[in-house]
Amino acid sequence: MNRKSPALRRPVRRAAVAAGLVLAVGLGVSTQVSAQAAVHAPAKGSTTAPQSVSGTPGQVVTRVADFYGAYIDAKGDYTDPDGALATALRKHYLTPDFAERLAAWEEKNAADGVLRAQNVPAQWTVTDNGTVGHGHEVIVTLTFGSGETTQKTKLFVLVERYNHISDIDTTSTS
Repeated sequence: MNRKSPALRRPVRRAAVAAGLVLAVGLGVSTQVSAQAAVHAPAKGSTTAPQSVSGTPGQVVTRVADFYGAYIDAKGDYTDPDGALATALRKHYLTPDFAERLAAWEEKNAADGVLRAQNVPAQWTVTDNGTVGHGHEVIVTLTFGSGETTQKTKLFVLVERYNHISDIDTTSTS
C-alpha cells in the first residue's frame, strides 16, 4: 500500500507537467507528459487492465489533448491550483487574438472560457472532427460530476495550421 496521500503526490505530478511544458516551449514540440499524467495507474492487485495514452508530435488531436490534460490538472487541484501554469499553458497553446477574445468572454460570463464552466470536469475525451477551412476541428467532451449526476459539455476546438488554438465554441464551425 502506498503511504503517500494523493495530496502529497500532486506537487510531483504538477512538477512533471510544468517540466514538460518548459520542454515543449523550449523545443517547440508537443509533450506527452500532461496526457500521461492524466492517466491513473491501477492499484496493486487490481484486476483492471492498464490504460495507455499515445500520440504523435504535431498531430492536432494530441496537441489539444495535451493542452486540456495539463490545463485541467493545473486548475483541478482544489487545495493548491496552479494559476501560473494555467496562464503559461494558455500563452503557449492559444493564439494571441483568441486569448483576448477568451478573456472578454470570461469577464462577461463569469466562467473559465477554456472549460466553458465555473468548475473543473471529472473526465474528458478528445476526438478528431476533421479539416475546417485552413484549420482543423477537434471535439472535446467534458464530463462534470460523478455517478448519476453527470453533465456532459461538448466543445469544438479550432486549431489553426500553425497548431495554435484559435477558437473554442459549443457549436461546430463546419
